Amino acid sequence: MSFPRRARSGTGTTLLALPAPLALLAEEGAEHAGKVLGIPGWIWQLANLVLFLGVLVYFVARPLTEAFRKRQLEVGERLKEARERRADAARFEAEIHDRMMRLEREIVEIRAEGAAEGESEKRALLARADQEAERVRREAQAEIERRLTFAKEELRRTAGDLVAAAARERVSREITEEDRRRLLEDSVEQMEAQR
Repeated sequence: MSFPRRARSGTGTTLLALPAPLALLAEEGAEHAGKVLGIPGWIWQLANLVLFLGVLVYFVARPLTEAFRKRQLEVGERLKEARERRADAARFEAEIHDRMMRLEREIVEIRAEGAAEGESEKRALLARADQEAERVRREAQAEIERRLTFAKEELRRTAGDLVAAAARERVSREITEEDRRRLLEDSVEQMEAQR
């Protein structure tokens, strides 16, 4: 719908966007000093302005209001999501803090257990070392005694061999040929007697 723009006679001003029927009435009464149907022109202009603002509100303000309302709802939703995410982040931070505290306690406990186990293992190793040293000492003592016994036996045999050799040498020096014959005869008689 187009609104004609007409010039008023005598003043050079224009009527703004009068509806077509009102514009015709305004033309007819333009000669009557700017009155239409006996109503001054400024009232018609005011009515035209009110009508224009009403149309503007109806076609422009309502969609803008709806758009602003939608935008406000979107912002509210985003704000709600942001608060939920912040709450989730705070919970996650608390969980991580709890986990870190538990890990630190576990590390302290593990270190204490490790130290206790180390001491226990040290005592056990010392006890085993003492037992092993005692076993080695006993085995060494037994080996010493065995070798001492063997050495004594060897010494006895050697001494016996030396005594026998010395006795043979002495006997061979002191026995005469006649003593040998007599000893040989005595041995033969003893053998024949044993038969």
